[in-house]
Amino acid sequence: MRVRRILGLALAAATLAGVSAVGVVGAEAASSPNISRDDCTAAGGQIVSRPYAGESCSLPDGTAQPIT
Repeated sequence: MRVRRILGLALAAATLAGVSAVGVVGAEAASSPNISRDDCTAAGGQIVSRPYAGESCSLPDGTAQPIT
């Protein structure tokens, strides 16, 4: 009985680790790419500077992308 419990816990931990790894990859793939200052202004966006957050580009369609 104890072996079953240990195997069950190991399986649950492996499943959670797999789900969290997939979540990280999916979140990274879904994040927007960085944009340069020149590309931002060429696209009609405004450069917004926030303390401790760096600069981002606010585009006319309402999205914001970090500036590299």
